[in-house]
Amino acid sequence: MNKNKKFLLLTVLAVFSLVLAACGFGGDSSDKSKDEGKDSGSSETTSSGGELNVVVASEPPSLHPALATDTTSGVILTNTFEGLTTLDADARPVAAAAESWEVSEDLKTYTFKLRDAKWSNGDPVVAGDFEYAWKWALNPDNLSEYASILYPIKGAAAYNNGEGSADDVGVKAQDEKTLVVTLENPTPYFLELTAFKTYAPLNQKVVEGNDEWYADAGENYVTNGPFTLAEWRHNDTIVLKKNPEYWDADKVSLETVNIGMVESEATAATSFKAGEIDYLGAPFQSVALDSIDAFKADGSLNINDQASVYWYKLNTKDKITGNANIRKALALAVDRQGLIDNITKGEQKPALGMVPIAVHGFEEDRGYFKDNDIEGAKAALEAGMKELGITNPADIKINLSYNTSEAHAAIAQYVQEGWTKNLGITVGLDNSEWQVYLEKLNQLDYQVGRMGWVGDYNDAYTFLEMYDTAANGNNDTGWESAEYKKLLDQSNVEADPAKRLELLKQAEKVAVNDFPVIPIYYYTNLSVVQDYVKNMKADILGNISLKEVKVEK
Repeated sequence: MNKNKKFLLLTVLAVFSLVLAACGFGGDSSDKSKDEGKDSGSSETTSSGGELNVVVASEPPSLHPALATDTTSGVILTNTFEGLTTLDADARPVAAAAESWEVSEDLKTYTFKLRDAKWSNGDPVVAGDFEYAWKWALNPDNLSEYASILYPIKGAAAYNNGEGSADDVGVKAQDEKTLVVTLENPTPYFLELTAFKTYAPLNQKVVEGNDEWYADAGENYVTNGPFTLAEWRHNDTIVLKKNPEYWDADKVSLETVNIGMVESEATAATSFKAGEIDYLGAPFQSVALDSIDAFKADGSLNINDQASVYWYKLNTKDKITGNANIRKALALAVDRQGLIDNITKGEQKPALGMVPIAVHGFEEDRGYFKDNDIEGAKAALEAGMKELGITNPADIKINLSYNTSEAHAAIAQYVQEGWTKNLGITVGLDNSEWQVYLEKLNQLDYQVGRMGWVGDYNDAYTFLEMYDTAANGNNDTGWESAEYKKLLDQSNVEADPAKRLELLKQAEKVAVNDFPVIPIYYYTNLSVVQDYVKNMKADILGNISLKEVKVEK
């Protein structure tokens, strides 16, 4: 999942001053068969007292676990809420709110035993909090864009689509400590799903009947994770505090996490170099493109593979980009390797498919198309123009949209130049603040729009599922294919891993051949971290557990 966020454009100096003042950086910010889960973490107890200073690119659009769809909201939710499982450094599920679980022989029933844990207000975390939260997300009246991630659960899709009831959903609190989950089909990545934010519990006593509980910090924002939401100055600063009620609080070193909001990557890089912030990189603000060479030169830049993809979505309901040959021409006429070598410079890999090569089973080049295939692009353009009754390429007007960011702007300008030079079409650029931009994509008020997607779990399905229907909340292209959906549905009932993998590859091929999206590159995670910060490294899905981070200075 990656919708990566932004805000108000100021001068570099003004923003830098704002960040330092608002965040108090550097000072006091007081103001399977049968399977059994194992507890995570070591037995060593860590002393508390650290303060971490970071920045994100924008105001988080939502801090409701069932409504958030983006990485900015996600990094806060991941560290304030905790699901039945969490992911370790290798993105593998380990016990969290659940201390153990058993899986039935048919791999369709999971019985979770909850540990003794409390909400930040002292209420016990009970199995009913999970049942309530999952059914809340599935309730079609609540418009959760991520409801489909719960579809492996029996009856979930039917309820969410208005064809079933909440009582038919296969999640039941057997008692306060026992949650029984029944799946539609064996789902090899289900334990990974239970670590995802949409699967987090909600304190029913607090949130039921209070529609605005998540809009601000305060007594109603009750969490069960390592940190609480202590302060939220909108479009300015978020402050997290260690949660003293957290079941594993003895292993949480940080007392305070100050999170500033800075749209400009260049400003954030300047702040890092000045020692005012402690980390740059996913899932926080990105390393500025024009700082990469300097960070490489001094040996401070970390580059790690990430299961995520940068792509351009295409509005298939638009007159021009609704033409499959025009979409193909645009896709083939992108010089991905040139973009990586000259603009992004982060050792990314050209994306020639929808599923990143960091995902198990998709490591090789699937050969769907060639990078920078100008001859193929011209042939597709000619075919598309003929179908549209257009004789002059310049009459094809494409608007390339992106959310405000120096990096996205530089990438868009590079792609614009290539399309104009090699295809002779007219290409305009359009940027918007993040939340405005998301709305434009959701309403199909665009032609070509950038987006990134970070895997919600390490399986190809997370990159393919959002295009199963045009109605999927994360689709934003209007594209759907009966053949594509059939292959995905078949993969969901296929028990043989090799056969399931082949079905997913066939589905990817169907989509790539029709180009509802143009894959650009597979991300790497570029990061820099101050020497006194320990254990701060994103996993392959771009997550960082602040529970593990220490500040030693």
